[in-house]
Order: sequence, then structure tokens, then C-alpha cells
Amino acid sequence: MILMMSDLLDGVLLTATPEGGKLGVVDSVVKFFKDGGPFMFVNLFWFACSLAVAAERFFTLMFRYNLHAPPFMEQISKLVMTGNVDRAVKLCSAAPNAPLAKVIRAGLTRANRGEIEVAKAVEEALVEHTPHVGARIPWLWSLANIATLVGLVGTIFGLIGTFQALGNVPAEQKQQLLSDGISKAMNNTAFALSIAVLCIIFHLILTSYSKGMVESVELNALRLENLLSRRNAGESGDADTRAA
Repeated sequence: MILMMSDLLDGVLLTATPEGGKLGVVDSVVKFFKDGGPFMFVNLFWFACSLAVAAERFFTLMFRYNLHAPPFMEQISKLVMTGNVDRAVKLCSAAPNAPLAKVIRAGLTRANRGEIEVAKAVEEALVEHTPHVGARIPWLWSLANIATLVGLVGTIFGLIGTFQALGNVPAEQKQQLLSDGISKAMNNTAFALSIAVLCIIFHLILTSYSKGMVESVELNALRLENLLSRRNAGESGDADTRAA
């Protein structure tokens, strides 16, 4: 399939002009869309939607939600075991968008109310904030399916138009007309499959990254509960250091 798509792309980029020259890249792309018909522009809209969703999710996960967990939890642990829970809460407030900071902060604000209250606060925060990590990522799978179906519809309509036109031309021109019509109709399929492949790649990367982020939040939430349990049991910062 990759070789077929490569050959198709090469054919598009090297299409000859009536004067015998070769089209530039921009002119080839324009011709590719015009030959494919109106469904190409419908899929162009879905392509733009796919890029917008992927870009928004990449920016959100990589910048707004991203928080390097090991050093953050190390600081939280030191502050909690030395009795500086308020400073630990302020440290969480320094990263107001990160789900990890929000969950840890929820647990710290109940630190003096017992283990049950801490567990309830952490569980509530997990349910509230972790779904945002994977938000809109499933859209990419749906967009891949929509683009593929639209491309197939465009191909079918192109073939229908081609076969209808065959009845109005001389016999010696039918073969050339049929060849050109099928080639143009397949532009829809090629573009649709390209969109679908990109959507699936984006979906795979973002799903993997978001799943890892949620697992990190859940793991560190459990560590916080254990940390506060040890603190309430009377362990000091020095004892924790010696144990390490």
C-alpha cells in the first residue's frame, strides 16, 4: 500500500501541463483536489478538525498538564514529614493545571482529618480530574472513520459520473475517458486513507501518553495516602530519612 501511495503521489507531482512542462507542487495539489471533486473539500474540513484536535491535545498534555512527578513528590514528601503541610499545599498551587498537583492538593487539605477523609478526598479528585487527561482523544478514531467513509462516497460518485459520461463519447475515446475518470475518482480514497492513517497515529501516541499520565497520578495519590498514614503514625522526617 505504501508503494502504491508513493507511486500515486509521484504521478500527481509529475503531472504534465498541456504545454509539455511539469506542474509545481502547489499546482499539483490544487489539481489533485479539483480532479477529486467536492468530496475532497469535505474531507479537507475533517482533516483540519483532526489536526486541531491533535494539536490541542498535544499542547495540553505536554505543557498545561505536564508535571515531572519524581522531584515533585520528593518535595511533597519532605515537607509533609517535617510538618510543613501548608507549604506542600502552596507547592501544589504553583502548578494549578496539572492533574497530579490537583489530586495531591486535595489529599493534603484533609491531612489533619484522618485517613478516611484523605482517601475520600483523593478518590473524589481522581474521578474529577483524570478524565480531562483523555478528553477528545477518542474523537481522532471517529474522525478517521468519517474521513474514510467520505472518501469512499466521493470515489463512488466519481465512478458513477464517469460511467454516465461514457455513453456520450465515441468508442475510441471511451478507454481514455474511463482511465482518467477512475484515476480522478481514486483521489478521494487516497486522501481519505491518508487522513485516517494520521488520525490513527495521533490517537496511538496520545492514548499512550495520557494513559501513562493517569497511571502516574493514581500511583502518586496512593503514595500520598501512605505518606500521610506514616506521618499520623508518628514517623518523623529523620526516621524516614534513616529508613531510606
